[in-house]
Amino acid sequence: MKVLVDTSVWSQAFRRQKQEIVPNTSLQVVQRLGSLIEDGRVAMLSPIRQELLSGIKTQAQFESLKHILSAFPDEKLDAEDYEMAANSFNACRQLGIQGSNTDFLICAVSLAKKWPIFSLDKDFERYQKCLPLILFVN
Repeated sequence: MKVLVDTSVWSQAFRRQKQEIVPNTSLQVVQRLGSLIEDGRVAMLSPIRQELLSGIKTQAQFESLKHILSAFPDEKLDAEDYEMAANSFNACRQLGIQGSNTDFLICAVSLAKKWPIFSLDKDFERYQKCLPLILFVN
């Protein structure tokens, strides 16, 4: 089964400076991501790729990360995925739970394909209050 890897996990592994990484979680997260990569279980979405590549300081760093990420093809997204994302956004908002469009697109794909989400972002735990999400335990 594939696992949707959120921007926060990729960022922990490839974008953060060593001094920014939380020592207790960093190694475990990177090891779990490495295992998923080795097993061919990583699912990438184009909006996650965009988030990762946005805000990079130098063109050399951008090209390096772009090259690394090129090993992970984007999962095909359909109109139904975006519609489910909007519906999830609306359902959570009715309960006072806010989130980003990208987060709800991740939720929609996760729900449609029954793939767990690997994230360091606690927002996905909040979304579980109104969506039957499966979170990948790191």
